[in-house]
Parts: sequence; C-alpha cells; structure tokens
Amino acid sequence: MPIKIAFTASRGQTAQAARKLLSARYGTVPEAEADVIVALGGDGFMLATLHRTQALSAPVYGMNRGTIGFLMNAFSEDDLVERLSGAEEEVINPLLMRATRADGKVQEALAINEVSLLRAGPQAAKLRISVDGRVRMEELVCDGALVATPAGSTAYNYSAHGPILPIGSDVLALTAIAPFRPRRWRGALLPKEATIRFDILEPEKRPIMADADSRRSVSNVLSVEIGSEPRVEHRILFDPGHGLEERLIREQFS
Repeated sequence: MPIKIAFTASRGQTAQAARKLLSARYGTVPEAEADVIVALGGDGFMLATLHRTQALSAPVYGMNRGTIGFLMNAFSEDDLVERLSGAEEEVINPLLMRATRADGKVQEALAINEVSLLRAGPQAAKLRISVDGRVRMEELVCDGALVATPAGSTAYNYSAHGPILPIGSDVLALTAIAPFRPRRWRGALLPKEATIRFDILEPEKRPIMADADSRRSVSNVLSVEIGSEPRVEHRILFDPGHGLEERLIREQFS
C-alpha cells in the first residue's frame, strides 16, 4: 500500500518550490489523512509544524529548505519513499508553561525547545527560583532565565552558555541569561519530572515577559511554572545515523 504523504512548507520561495516539486512527484494528501507529514523549511517552521499537528498521529519528517536545520534532514527530491520507510523515530515531550500575569490571569503554552523569561524594561530582572516547591535561589539578578529540553538545548540555551543535553538524559537545563548576582552562576541540571517556579521580584519596577518557543509570549508576569508534559508526544523522523543523539554529540565537536 503506497505511503500517504502530506507536504507542508514555510513561506520562503525555496521551500514553496520544493513543496510544488515533491507534491507533483509523490502526490500529497491532507495532513489528517497522512501516514507521514513532510515539513520543508528551517527549524522554526519545523517547531511550528510540530505544534500545529500535535493532535495527529502522523510523525513529521523535516527537510531543510531554510537557514537553520538542526531538526531537519538534508533535502533531496529523489528516493523520498525509501528514506521515509527507513527513517528512525525520536519521541520528545514538550514543556508546559503556566504564566500568572499581574491581572491574575493564568496563560498556558507548550514549548518543544525552551521557555524563557526575559526582562521587559531597562533594569535587570530579579527572580526567585523554586524546584518542586522548595526555594533553591532567593534572588537571581539577570537579564532573564530559561528552561530547555534536550531537543532544544542547542538553541537559545546554548547561545546563553547552557549545556548541550543528550536526548535520552531525562533532564532539563535551567540557564541564566547574563547573570549578575550570583556572578557567573552556571545554572542547573534538573530531573525531567521537576517543576520549576520563577517568582518575579519587584515586578512593577522590573517587568518580565515569558515566552514559549518564540511562539507564545505573556507580558507582565508575576510567576511562571514550568514542567515537562508527558501527555503530549512529538514524533520526529530522521535519516538513519543522523538522529537527535548523533546531532547533539556532533554539535559539541563542531
């Protein structure tokens, strides 16, 4: 029985041209009817596709037609069916962010890469950090902080000098962004099951925004709780020998 493929592409000309070419060669079906979804673009589009299709059973296979392709496979118009049939699957759980605003409203969002807290004014942020209900740091003075999954540890987390995490490590990275006090604090590695809470100190003077995967931003937050969401699974396909584990190792030696 032929594999049913749904092609989706970012708005860029290169991605759109690839979608047209592949759809004509292999045929395309609606995403809800597909055995596999092929996403054409960069990592940002891949994240958007995973979020958008999380309720569907089909895994997502990315091909790089954008700028950054950490989550993507190399592009080729040939042998796609064979590549899909032989692809290796990675299953990842996103983070769940619960942000409480100054007006009392609670907003939730899922993040595959990271949840970040960023200062929204001219002064440094002041954060109190608790893990599983226990205060671990009374005051962190910084430009912000983030919690990253292993899949997202090479993204914003790595740029903020956080560690790269093996995909099967079952840990989260808590990384400070430009920490001032405690000076040179290097962050923490926490169990995947942990619940991390940030309380914003002096929120009127030092406003904070919370952001999930650069897709959902919440302004004027008073507190943010972050934890892994095991009820949601994202299935990503990679060419053999080029899965997330290999990419995470390779990134550390590049």
